[in-house]
Amino acid sequence: MPLVPARQILDEARKGGYGVGAYNVNNMEQIQAIMDAAQKTQSPVIIQASRGALQYTNFVYLKHLMMAAVEDNPDIPISVHLDHGNNLESVKKAIDLGFTSVMIDGSLMEDGKTVASYEYNVNVTKEVVEYAHQFGVSVEGELGTLGGIEDGVGSGEVHLTEPDQAVEFMAETGVDFLALAIGTSHGAYKFQETPTLAMDIITDVRQRMPEVALVMHGSSSVPQELVAEVNRYGGALKKAMGVPIESIQEAIKRGISKINVDTDGRLVVTGTIRRIFAEKPEEFDPRKYLGPAREALSELIASKMRDFGTAGHARDYDPLSLEDMKAFYGV
Repeated sequence: MPLVPARQILDEARKGGYGVGAYNVNNMEQIQAIMDAAQKTQSPVIIQASRGALQYTNFVYLKHLMMAAVEDNPDIPISVHLDHGNNLESVKKAIDLGFTSVMIDGSLMEDGKTVASYEYNVNVTKEVVEYAHQFGVSVEGELGTLGGIEDGVGSGEVHLTEPDQAVEFMAETGVDFLALAIGTSHGAYKFQETPTLAMDIITDVRQRMPEVALVMHGSSSVPQELVAEVNRYGGALKKAMGVPIESIQEAIKRGISKINVDTDGRLVVTGTIRRIFAEKPEEFDPRKYLGPAREALSELIASKMRDFGTAGHARDYDPLSLEDMKAFYGV
């Protein structure tokens, strides 16, 4: 099965009432863990890479790792997605590498920190849509901003999405799916107590735009047992809380189709490696600690796939190609 456009994966999830996780990757072990989980649960999956991840892997290495995942898992629908592209050039680079989906985060300026005006967001998002659709590539936009900073992205300010503006934004830009700001936050240090999210925004936007797939960023749950594992073996993570899985499931019921997960994966990998270093200080073979970390990440991702309702949907539909999507977009 070739790479699948994210538009199709998320449209099917929207119609089926389940969510699809978008899992960030930086190396081979993470990609293998995600695909192992997808096989075990028979789940469609979105593998996503930030600009930082692409730079870390020198671009072309990550491309071939992702293509290996496709070759090794021909029965699983996979989309490769650029997370938080900051301008048209970053999007062009991802499309050149073979990504089937890109995000342009016009809610922030190119520095990834300064909150942008609505007009700027519309203009840069529309520019990316016009370019990406020529290649059949799906586009995610964002309206509003999240708290926190992760991978160098984030203003630290929270500006919730306005449903009226969301309708206007979709009409002006033509994005395929839309990330909403409902009070979630990037990074490990999201909240000091259980968050109260603006779920009514999801409901409102879904009622106004029932055919649009909606996205939830900053959706790691930061399980306290993972934080404790890191700290038990020498870590110094401060008190932090994420988004409870029950809240994510409620968001899916209200209309969220794509759920971004990064921090939880970092925590389980770090905790596993720290434990092995502590228990086996004589160990120096990377395979002996990266392998167990890969297994732990696979179990975590599989649990997400079950919790999001993705499990069992890998063979629900015949995959579309980028050529099919070009025809869909009228290119």
